Order: sequence, then structure tokens, then C-alpha cells
Amino acid sequence: MVIGLAFLATAVATLFAQATLVRFTRDRRPQDLAWTVSLGMFALASAALATGVSTGWDNGTFRVFFLLGAVLTVPWLALGTVYLLAGRERGRRVQWGLVFFSGLATGVLLTAPIDGPIHGNAIPVGSEVFGVFPRVLAAVGSGVGALVIIAGALWSAWRFARARTTPGNGRRAAANLLIALGTLVLSSGGLIQGFAGKDEAFVISLASGIAVIYAGFLVAAGASAARERAVSVGQPVTVST
Repeated sequence: MVIGLAFLATAVATLFAQATLVRFTRDRRPQDLAWTVSLGMFALASAALATGVSTGWDNGTFRVFFLLGAVLTVPWLALGTVYLLAGRERGRRVQWGLVFFSGLATGVLLTAPIDGPIHGNAIPVGSEVFGVFPRVLAAVGSGVGALVIIAGALWSAWRFARARTTPGNGRRAAANLLIALGTLVLSSGGLIQGFAGKDEAFVISLASGIAVIYAGFLVAAGASAARERAVSVGQPVTVST
């Protein structure tokens, strides 16, 4: 089950990244590019996970998995939320800070000493492998990023729910709630693994979390289609970010 769910998470993230990349090439919105980068990292991290649990872990595979999955994926996903809600100018400032953070994290994770050789098919736990600094980077990146995503999604859901008579806004509210829920599920995976040491529960949280966020994206896309149909027949709509 662990291997199957790891490959499933890789497939879902790849499809999700392709969808956001198509939107970016069409509309050139910076949030779509940030989401594409994040989902590409998630897909690579999931591929490293699938490799580790199926053929056995080594130091290199775990470094890739920890860097992309535990440290960088959520902050880049949150950058899309910043662009969406705060605008391009503020988003660019946050992006340059995130580029610096990503470079720092990459340097640290590629050179950080590992406590003993990594082997076997069980998913290694970061607290048992790395020292303090790599784990602090993971906590800051994922923790702050998740907070931004969840707060932004809940605020957007509340705003759209207030104007739910506008075509598509009910779906937008539901989409943002799904995104918040999916982010919570993803964030719980590390806690589950760290405290319970259960590979099955961790991989379930990974696959289900990205699937719920993807479902939110699809619902939001349906809401946009509903809005376009309303415009085409002359029904009044409100303009929102």
C-alpha cells in the first residue's frame, strides 16, 4: 500500500503541475507559475519517496525527498497565495526572499551530515537523521507556508460565501475550503510520522492531501467556467482577485 500510494501521489502531483503550467502559459499569471514550481517539487519528492520505499533508501534519495517535500514545496505553494491575494508587487518581494531561502536550504540539505547510513524500505524520520538546522528549515518553511495557505483559503472562502449569489462564488468558496483542508492533511503527515512512526499513515496523508487540493483546483476551475457563462449571457457578476 505504501508503494502504491507513493506512486499515486506522484501521478496526481504531475497532473496538477501540468494543469497549472497550462494556465500559466495561457494567462501568464505569476501565481500559476509559483504553483507549478511547487507541484513540480512535490512530484519529484513523491518520486523519491516511491523509489525509497520500493527499492530501498540511500542518503541521496532521502536528501531529495526531505529538501523538496519537507522544506520547499509548501512555501512555493504559499507564494501563489501571496500573489493571488496581495498582488504582483508584494508577491515579487516575497518571491526574492523565497529564492534566497530555497538556495540556503538546498546548500544546507546537500551538505548536512547524516547520522548513520540510510538503508532499507522504511521511511526515515528527519529528527533521527538530520541535526537541528535542517529540521528548523523544514519547520519554518512548511509551518509558515501552511499558515499562509490556510489563512488565505479561509479568508477567500468567507469572502466568496458572502457573495454567493454571484455565479460561481459558491463553488469558489467550496474550492478554498478544500484547499485549506488538503493543506491541513498534508501538514499532519510529518507529525504523524514523527510521533507515531507509521509509514502507511504518512503516505495516506500525502496522497489524500494533494488529491483534496487538486479537487479544490478543479472546483475553482468549474467556478471560473460558470462565471464566463454568466458573462456571455449578460448576467451581472462581481470582479474578484
